[in-house]
Amino acid sequence: MSLKAFHICFIALSTSLALGFGIWAFQNLAPESGLRLVFGVGGILAAAGLLGYGSWFVRKMRDPKQP
Repeated sequence: MSLKAFHICFIALSTSLALGFGIWAFQNLAPESGLRLVFGVGGILAAAGLLGYGSWFVRKMRDPKQP
């Protein structure tokens, strides 16, 4: 497995883990604590950021001359 393929697999796994964590945190919200709400939003934002980074990385590997 090449380093590029490993990087893409690692980003995909990290994205799904962050999304799963965010969903889990939203499903288990406690009424007395807003901490899981912060974790849920953070997980969803991390998944969105990783998805954006992953798409940028794939585009960059297809055309390395692109900025």
